[in-house]
Amino acid sequence: MPYALAIFDLDGTLVDSFPWFRRTINDVADRFGFRRVAEDELETIRAKSTREILSHLQLPLWKVPAVARHMRRLKAEAAADTPLFPGAPEMLQQLADQGIKLALVTSDSEANARRKLGAAASLISYYDCAASLFGKPARFRRVIRRAGIDKAWIIAIGDEVRDVEAARAVGISCGSVVWGYAAPQALRTMQPDFMFEHMEDIARELHVSQSPIIASTNPFGSSKNSRSVL
Repeated sequence: MPYALAIFDLDGTLVDSFPWFRRTINDVADRFGFRRVAEDELETIRAKSTREILSHLQLPLWKVPAVARHMRRLKAEAAADTPLFPGAPEMLQQLADQGIKLALVTSDSEANARRKLGAAASLISYYDCAASLFGKPARFRRVIRRAGIDKAWIIAIGDEVRDVEAARAVGISCGSVVWGYAAPQALRTMQPDFMFEHMEDIARELHVSQSPIIASTNPFGSSKNSRSVL
């Protein structure tokens, strides 16, 4: 089905930051007084939901904003060590060439995001950054208002369970990538609209058909549009 806007997550979706996370998490745990993560726990944690992870780490919600701010500072310092996944710039370029607008909603800062994206940063039409742990639905709504595109033509793509939850909370489609933070089985349990096994699958699946039926519709601003009629 065609889409007019794709909203991407950054870490674990476009940027290969999980190795950095593994190196950093226990230093952050020591600083903020939550549970350290043993190497043999990582796969178990990746299979949990966000709230289950917080419970496992014994990290109370009231500490999360301070931890997030600290992590953003560390990410800025390590930007050179967190590269884009192979094929990510080409995939974003393909989507842009297909006429799909691109947005980025991330817990990272916009400055960090632009630094990590490099030349591909210019392909993103809408940035909404520094999202709180459970704040993506509000950020999605803001991007949707700015874009002026009907929800039926929008998809959010991320690597965590909370990305699927946020997309469903605002009534847009969702796609999950298997190469990020959450374990593939945890994502499949959420039954997203798409499971992307490879980076190149994204552009292929979101390709805008040039059929006369689709060309005659307008995804911008009309609540009457629905992909179900195509």
